[in-house]
Amino acid sequence: MRRFAAAVLGFLGIIAVLLSNEEGAGRRFWYPTLLALTGPRTHDDVRRWLGPKRREVLRSAFSAAGLPYPPRRLTLVGLKEEKRLEVWAEDPRGWFRVRDYAVLAASGQAGPKLREGDLQVPEGEYRLTGFNPNSSYHLSIRVDYPSREDRAIASAEGRTRLGGDIFIHGKAVSIGCLAIGDDSIEDLYLLLADTGLANSRILLTPSATPTPPASAPPWLVERYERLRRELSRVRTRNSRP
Repeated sequence: MRRFAAAVLGFLGIIAVLLSNEEGAGRRFWYPTLLALTGPRTHDDVRRWLGPKRREVLRSAFSAAGLPYPPRRLTLVGLKEEKRLEVWAEDPRGWFRVRDYAVLAASGQAGPKLREGDLQVPEGEYRLTGFNPNSSYHLSIRVDYPSREDRAIASAEGRTRLGGDIFIHGKAVSIGCLAIGDDSIEDLYLLLADTGLANSRILLTPSATPTPPASAPPWLVERYERLRRELSRVRTRNSRP
């Protein structure tokens, strides 16, 4: 009996350690088992759950910026050096900065993602292509890296195995993704669900003023120039709040 009790206590201790690490990597080990026991959530399940919890907060943020909710179009700006994800919304007057989310974890350094395993966050303009209501990192939104342009450049340079599965997600750990914590991903998930992914995009950039190194290939110089133009078009019109 004592051995059985000790085994039970030991098992409960392991579970407690994993649960206490829910902001880190531990969740990805125990969460799939939890899903197998309780059943997966649907996107609509999560949207219904988040609505009463988060929608009024979002409405207030948009109202403070003088904007209707939901917006007609969104641009997310992910600044790697500044460790910040900005939310910009468009109305007939231009683009308005609604709120910022701190990036709690993002691996790699300045420079684009080139191959699987390089730990880099991509750089460029990307679509947002899907929701994952059952992410091991609470909730997540997929970024469409590698894009058609990424694949064409890689093919011309003879690169293969470009990697993928790039997300904006919760928690505070990341390998090539943007981790913004659970509260922030709940806000962003609902905002993008209400706005529509087809009306949203993300600019991922090394900094607010992307400058290619002297050794950069021509395609990267051109991409940084495009990023500068898009950042200027979005970020310098209006900066409220």
